[in-house]
Amino acid sequence: MIVIRQHALDDIVDHARAEAPSECCGLLIGGVRTGDAVVEASVRTRNIRESATRYQVDPAEHFAAIRQARAEGREIIGAYHSHPRSAAVPSPTDIAEATYPDFVYLIVSLLDAEHPEVRGFRIGQGTFTAMPLVPGP
Repeated sequence: MIVIRQHALDDIVDHARAEAPSECCGLLIGGVRTGDAVVEASVRTRNIRESATRYQVDPAEHFAAIRQARAEGREIIGAYHSHPRSAAVPSPTDIAEATYPDFVYLIVSLLDAEHPEVRGFRIGQGTFTAMPLVPGP
């Protein structure tokens, strides 16, 4: 299960809307508690691909986020990105390019921009597994 703080979830959705029609991307900060991934914060990053169908987190921003998380006693536990014109399901490209099997991945679909859908996954070894996403305090 992925427990996500409401402020982090709101920021991720706002980021997706702000970057549309391009995909947005960012990192998830938190930890693992009793087997659940707990997202305490999100960090917006630049999509260096500047694409409507692909994303790549800016490496310099990734390293800066690692340093900041460590300084706060937290860690990067995942990544998020948006699908401006498709469902909140990993695409073949998302699956092929997922390089961190322990990460949780969030996808924001803007098919209905008034009611975005956010779903969580683990992605690895050529497949994905949906994970329940539960808003936390």
